[in-house]
Amino acid sequence: MDKNAITLSQASEISLSLAEQKQGLLSAIIATSDDAIISKTLKGIITSWNPAAERMFGYSAAETIGQHISLIIPPDRLAEEAYIIGQIEQGNRVDHFETIRLACDGKLVPISLSISPIIDRKGIVIGASKIARNISDRQIANEKQSILAAIVASSDDAIISKTLEGIISSWNPAAERMFGYNEAEVLGKHISLIIPPERFQEEAFIISKVSKGNKVDHFHTLRLAKDGRQVPISLSVSPIVDSSGIVIGASKIARDISEQLSIQQEKERLYEQAKELNDKKDEFIGLASHELKTPLTSISGYLQILSTMVTDEKGRLFVAKTRQQVKKLSALVSDLLDVSKIEAGRLQLSTERFDILQVLKDAIELLSYSNNNYDISLKAEIAELQITGDPHRVEQVIINLLTNAIRYSPGTDRIIIYLSRELHEVKIGIQDFGIGIATEKLKDIFTRFYRVDDANPNVSGLGIGLYLSQDIILRHKGRIWAVSEPGIGSTFWFTLPLE
Repeated sequence: MDKNAITLSQASEISLSLAEQKQGLLSAIIATSDDAIISKTLKGIITSWNPAAERMFGYSAAETIGQHISLIIPPDRLAEEAYIIGQIEQGNRVDHFETIRLACDGKLVPISLSISPIIDRKGIVIGASKIARNISDRQIANEKQSILAAIVASSDDAIISKTLEGIISSWNPAAERMFGYNEAEVLGKHISLIIPPERFQEEAFIISKVSKGNKVDHFHTLRLAKDGRQVPISLSVSPIVDSSGIVIGASKIARDISEQLSIQQEKERLYEQAKELNDKKDEFIGLASHELKTPLTSISGYLQILSTMVTDEKGRLFVAKTRQQVKKLSALVSDLLDVSKIEAGRLQLSTERFDILQVLKDAIELLSYSNNNYDISLKAEIAELQITGDPHRVEQVIINLLTNAIRYSPGTDRIIIYLSRELHEVKIGIQDFGIGIATEKLKDIFTRFYRVDDANPNVSGLGIGLYLSQDIILRHKGRIWAVSEPGIGSTFWFTLPLE
């Protein structure tokens, strides 16, 4: 007998060993599979249940083996089992059958089933082996994809994707409307199809940014429609990244800004028109104010002479009142002239050292002379304080504020002026006890030609005194503001720098 010959007994042992290895390999595959692998009889009785089935449905093998497969089938899907068993009995496979199964906690699990017949040594079908794959993530991904597709399809903005070489790979309905090309005409074509020749360099710039993973936001440019029109658009371009994190293309959103540009151009046109009219108005105010000053000066002079000639009391009273009105008119004309100078940038300040306390005293004396029924008191914390500025313009501010305090406090007879020195500035306040100003209107009181109409309808004025005062104080690098309470009175404050 050949010593190398294998005996029948040895061959049997080798065959058995290979079968055991094969069985062990199959068991390991089933145990480590991420898919649920379940076997059952043709009557639906579960005969095996792998660990993935435990994770997927929540039942252990001990809980399911010997139980009917309907344990994990929703009642409204029991008919599926009859169909599947019918196919298996005929020796047919059931591949990628998408359905719903029931977990131990009552949760419905979307799965894809692949079912094969189990055949014995005689070729008879004795059961079924099913592999169940959880497709929840795929369904969620599909739903997200459907939502994104719907957004892209219904968007009013053109949404286009392209490769890094500039080849168009998607083209939504809005792109069709915007550029006039349908999807079939552009897919596979280069994006330069819609780029004016003089703007080709923009594409190189955009691709260089996107290739590095950067976005390009709100890039305003022009693109070319099929009919030759140039469409003004705002572009936002984002990199398209694959699962490995590599940039493979670009997605661009293009918004037609024709209407926006048209509105902007109309705004600019109206602004220039308004500016031109405003300049003409300022020019007219300046000219009219200047021309009015001469006759007003003459009238004032004649009235002064007339006052020395009139001897009866009633006539002297009329002349005095007329002189007072002319004085008011002259002040209004001066204010209008100052406004026109401010608007033209020609309001000049002369700078010198002066005593702010003396300026206050001079203003009080002037106003007290013409308003002798008012007690204007000064509360000064300092005896003398030299500052640098234009004393005449500062006095103009004080007189404006004092005049307003008298004008808007009918029925009262008291005004208080405060003077104090702060760290780097001098602070002056003028307090009245009149009708006050509503809080919501305080923010507007320094606006040109603004008047608090309901404050006192009987008080005349153009609403430019506070506007002028603010400009003068700001030109001195100071601050001006007001605090007020309706029915209690107002206090106007301003500061001037010490240096």
